Amino acid sequence: MDVKYINPFLEATVNVIKTMAFVDVTPDRPFLKKDHVAFGDVTGIIGLTGDVRGSLSLTMNFHLIKTIMQKMLGEEIEDVNDDARDAVGELTNMISGDARRVLQQNGLNLTAAIPTIVAGKNHTIKHIVSGPVIVIPFTSEGGGKASVEVSLAK
Repeated sequence: MDVKYINPFLEATVNVIKTMAFVDVTPDRPFLKKDHVAFGDVTGIIGLTGDVRGSLSLTMNFHLIKTIMQKMLGEEIEDVNDDARDAVGELTNMISGDARRVLQQNGLNLTAAIPTIVAGKNHTIKHIVSGPVIVIPFTSEGGGKASVEVSLAK
């Protein structure tokens, strides 16, 4: 998968989480995913269609979700609740929109479906195209972790 397709998702993740949740996340080196197990506690996954098709997922560990809920909504949570799942879904949607805007400026048109949310320890993520899945890991202060997975095919 071409880096020109990956960078907009990386940049959108940093920008959206900083702007909407007031949390700085730092990207690490992207890598190719080898299985379907998620790297966290809650995942938002969204299908993409257009000039290419595929999917985007955003997975966060509970620590990062808890931090985001406190900063975004002033809520202290003790476990993953409906509000936490909704927040991950909404952030997934915003990241998708921001990345798609940049991709469209570069000539790649995509539309997105509504995010699906999956939660639980060791849950799995199945992307809609069979092909490589690029994982972009992120860390935040205090042990927060997230990953964005992108899988696109023509």
